[in-house]
Amino acid sequence: MVEQSNDTTAVTLPEGTELLERLMSLCKRRGFVYQNSEIYGGVAGLYDFGPLGVEMRRNLKNLWWTYMVQTRDNVVGIEGAILTHPRVWEASGHVENFSDPLVDCKSCRRRFRADHLVEANGGVMPRVCPECGGELTEPRRFNLLMETELGVVEGERMKTYLRGEACQNIYLDWDNVMKSSRVRIPFGICQIGKAFRNEVTLGPYIMRQREFEQWDLQFFVHPNEMERWFAYWQEERSTWCRSLINRAERVRLRPHAQDELAHYAKRATDIEYEVPGMGWKEWEGIHWRGDWDLRRHGEFSGQDLSYTDPVTNERYIPWIVEASGGVDRTFFYLLVDAYDEEIVNGEKRTVLRLHKKVAPYKVAVLPLSKKPELTEPARAIWRTLAPLFTTEYDETQAIGRRYRRQDEIGTPYCVTFDFQSLEDQAVTIRERDSMTQRRVPIADLPAILVQDLA
Repeated sequence: MVEQSNDTTAVTLPEGTELLERLMSLCKRRGFVYQNSEIYGGVAGLYDFGPLGVEMRRNLKNLWWTYMVQTRDNVVGIEGAILTHPRVWEASGHVENFSDPLVDCKSCRRRFRADHLVEANGGVMPRVCPECGGELTEPRRFNLLMETELGVVEGERMKTYLRGEACQNIYLDWDNVMKSSRVRIPFGICQIGKAFRNEVTLGPYIMRQREFEQWDLQFFVHPNEMERWFAYWQEERSTWCRSLINRAERVRLRPHAQDELAHYAKRATDIEYEVPGMGWKEWEGIHWRGDWDLRRHGEFSGQDLSYTDPVTNERYIPWIVEASGGVDRTFFYLLVDAYDEEIVNGEKRTVLRLHKKVAPYKVAVLPLSKKPELTEPARAIWRTLAPLFTTEYDETQAIGRRYRRQDEIGTPYCVTFDFQSLEDQAVTIRERDSMTQRRVPIADLPAILVQDLA
């Protein structure tokens, strides 16, 4: 049962398409991600999350919420509706500006984002299709908002949109939050929720989807304090991202050039992650939104969304620093970062070296055999650990194969109950990354694991 870690040999990991294919295979085989509507041929840009994917995403969102809301006395949270009044999207500028420049190939009929072609072609718009060499059309705008209708009577339905970004709810509720929560500027409002976009260029994989989940912080400040808080949140968010991965050098901050700023932003900085073989990709965005959002919603709604300082009596429209990221994109980058392969005692081992707080299962309880004298006390251990953290019980296959399965899904610790356990009332804890094992008393096991997973 003991594995010798000194018989381990690193292997060269794949990059680009091959790495993506291996990850996609693992995610489907082990229950992280499934193609939506697969039995009907699937729908591009839509994915479902399986049993392990749900657990990992829940861990991620809890970790973000703890860091951004629970441990701060100047940040609160809301949960807004996906549907809003259609005027919201006029005020936000999305109806007018939320669009991509598209070109079509006259030969193969493929559609491309013009800005992506320019980037791939050294800053110059190509004249021919990168796939077949056919002639490209002139760029035209394509709105990304998904339309829907409210109401049941034909002719009386109101056209509206599924929200294109989750943050608009925060601006709509900011005045209510300020008054009901008794917060004072500077303060922030957080939200985690779904957003929808008619994306033209999808993928790779779950990086860009039509339905996705965002986490957002909108931090309201005095205009004179904008520079300080913009720098503060860049450092906070990039530090948090680096804390979750094994290779900190794959994270960088990249300021936006003037010609790539969104319509609401005076300045912006992307936190980027370097995907092997694919280059630097956006992870999160820190945006200098100024007073754009509250000023526009005040104008379109006719409501006063200004703030009066209770000490100085100064009245002004707060400026906003936004820290916005994607749950799904973070999920993907952490899988890419964690994926590893090595040769152990002559056999290939695939392991996800996930952060302990992110891993779907924290502990797996494994009886050495399926004999009742081992499985019954092993299940009792599982029942003791299950209320403390996500724990899996597995008694099928040889113990070595079960170790390999837990390695592949990123479980930090395996607890093995063997025949010796019947005599010494102790179990073996095996650590995922080093494969080292130690013997501990069953009575001390919960406290030891709680400390190890802290």
